[in-house]
Amino acid sequence: MKTLDDLLGEGVSGRRVLVRADLNVPFDKNSPGVITDDGRARAVLPTLVALRDAGARVIVMSHLGRPKGAPDPKFTLAPVATRLGELLGSPVIFAADTVGADASGKVAALGDGDVLLLENLRFNAGETSKDDAERAAFAGQLAKFADFYVDDAFGAVHRKHASVYDVPAILPHYAGGLVLREVEVLRRVSESPEQPYVVVLGGSKVSDKLAVIQALLPKVDKLLVGGGMCFTFLKAQGYEVGKSLLESEMISTCASLLEQAGGRIVLPADVVAASEFSASAAHDVVEVSDIPADRLGLDIGPKSVALFAEAIGGAKTVFWNGPMGVFELAPFAAGTRGVAEAITKIDGFSVVGGGDSAAAVRTLGLDESAFGHISTGGGASLEYLEGKKLPGVEALEN
Repeated sequence: MKTLDDLLGEGVSGRRVLVRADLNVPFDKNSPGVITDDGRARAVLPTLVALRDAGARVIVMSHLGRPKGAPDPKFTLAPVATRLGELLGSPVIFAADTVGADASGKVAALGDGDVLLLENLRFNAGETSKDDAERAAFAGQLAKFADFYVDDAFGAVHRKHASVYDVPAILPHYAGGLVLREVEVLRRVSESPEQPYVVVLGGSKVSDKLAVIQALLPKVDKLLVGGGMCFTFLKAQGYEVGKSLLESEMISTCASLLEQAGGRIVLPADVVAASEFSASAAHDVVEVSDIPADRLGLDIGPKSVALFAEAIGGAKTVFWNGPMGVFELAPFAAGTRGVAEAITKIDGFSVVGGGDSAAAVRTLGLDESAFGHISTGGGASLEYLEGKKLPGVEALEN
């Protein structure tokens, strides 16, 4: 796999470089255009700065949200261009379309060291099309803009999309530093983790994490389960879970996993049970054996945090994916904060597996540098650990 360093060594001054970034940042639901977490934009800065400072004419492309193959103002990347310019310390030109007249004109007018951001890739049906020909046609339009292609969008490498899979089949292609680092880290925790190895999983559904549980269970010393998914496991142990999130069809699977684990799966001892899904809801800490029928669990409790922290404390490797509760609501953030803080204290290597876990680190104001690695791709991280081939990585290796 050729790297960004290889490209820079070949010389890019005056050449056009198409960079696939992951700028799929979250916005404030109550304040249109206000980015709540710019972590993904900051993650690609080293690649953009290196290319810009080497005199390349940089064309950045990304998706945002899930528009249905046509322009939708709710998903415009215009505010991201503004923020990216602030982070770079120089203006970022914005094209109001992806491969249309505005993009073509602005690409043609680029000077050395200029950075241009194209409009949302998913405004074009060809980006996500299952039809190979339609996808390849869109990739061809993108490829005409540039001499080289760099993929630094780890959060999208598990997608067989035009900008990820088809463009590198057309242009000389290179892996950005972020993609290289992500693959290196995930290979380390999946193939050669230093023991003891503890995995912490949270989030809503067991079904979303089943494949990664099955893949990692033979390798871990402890697998700690929190978040909404813990209630299906608790139900499998015979506990009543009230109105908590429950996947009834997964109960027998959870029972089988618990039996297979032989005590290596650790579940919460207590939870924060609330009257409703609201920051202002009445709530109490209860033992998992005493969850009221009219309440739902929205966080793990202090005993659970202590239990999990004890398991984490002796680890040499920790992989964490998924919050322990509804951390976005202040009364239900303590579990996630407590477990995250325990991870920062280990004498070993820790990985935050992207997605909501990475968002929680930043939302809760935790020190990002205290973790060994914070992934930018939750879905891609999980699929890699499941043993799946990642189309974007395969395209770069080809």
